[in-house]
Amino acid sequence: MKQRPRIYYSAAQRTMMWDLYKRGESLQTIASLFDRHHSSAGRIIGETGGIRPAERKRRDSNLTLAEREEISRGIAAGSSIRSIAHDLSRAASTVSREISRNGGPDKYRASKADAQAWESAKRPKVCKLYLNRMLSLTVARKLKQGWSPQQIAGWLKYTNPKDQDRNVSHETIYKTLYIQARGALKMELVQHLRSNRIMRRSRHSTLKNQGHGKIVDGVSISERPASVEDRAIPGHWEGDLIQGSGKTFIATLVERQTRYVMLAKVKDNRTATVIDALIKQSRKLPKELYKSLTWDRGTEMNGHKDFTVATDIKIFLCDPQSPWQRGSNENTNRLLRQYFPKGTDISIHSQAHLNKIARQLNERPRKTLNYQTPADKFNACVALTG
Repeated sequence: MKQRPRIYYSAAQRTMMWDLYKRGESLQTIASLFDRHHSSAGRIIGETGGIRPAERKRRDSNLTLAEREEISRGIAAGSSIRSIAHDLSRAASTVSREISRNGGPDKYRASKADAQAWESAKRPKVCKLYLNRMLSLTVARKLKQGWSPQQIAGWLKYTNPKDQDRNVSHETIYKTLYIQARGALKMELVQHLRSNRIMRRSRHSTLKNQGHGKIVDGVSISERPASVEDRAIPGHWEGDLIQGSGKTFIATLVERQTRYVMLAKVKDNRTATVIDALIKQSRKLPKELYKSLTWDRGTEMNGHKDFTVATDIKIFLCDPQSPWQRGSNENTNRLLRQYFPKGTDISIHSQAHLNKIARQLNERPRKTLNYQTPADKFNACVALTG
């Protein structure tokens, strides 16, 4: 089969590709518009790690494509350099250098000269992390500890509020990771990001809708007190199961006010197994710090009455297909996928290992907590109950 010639995308085509990519279209869909494979679009998007480059502008003093075409026509007509420069209201030296740097009178082509000038005018700004080695090492160390760029940036601002040399934005960290030409952070550090992606992806995505059966005598989230909704009082939790391969599960619990995380090992998702694990977890906490639990309508909650009888803790059930009603727990589950990727056997992890992972999450600063840690906030609540 005859190989198709390489395509060179125009500025307008590149702009369209970026617009589609930011709207969430796949590389394959974008490339198909140009009768190409996904790698063709990936080459353009991947040059800057999926981060849209800033729009470039020409300086007013630079030669334009129209002026270069006038130079080309003047050369073809046998006009002198001074004559061409006079017609353009330019210095003769400007026209002379333009012709010399682009092959001389015999090889000068306006479009090629303009493209070369545009390419040569690139002046990538040296990033802050490249200039500040100590700051770069700090960022790299925190990435290796599993901190997100936003957590790192927030923590730096919280601990060094008046020292700009020791602060960096999370966007700069992402760009330095994804755009390796910056040369400040090694590409291997990308594996410590929760997504493990080598390229920034559009925010637009869809959530999977899962059907749930009816839970007998379940208490709807609509009956949950307002004090739970506004997170004014600690002790109200959200929970769920995350699933691995071969029907392996882990129960996840998040306290709504402090975002404190607890993980429980379960051998399966049968209601008796899950309820028993949740009862054991509840007994590790003071009663003042475990007043209610919000869960989805999975079949593991068929035994919700047994849990309430054993613990005196109320369970509220979310509306069907409404994961945002357990927003803190959903966010935590996404963080946990860094440790438990989809499609892996999560039954191999002991309870001790789960406790270690929970401790790591609880010791990370959180933006929603003004970059304090869940552990600090929760421990303060424990001290008050004591």
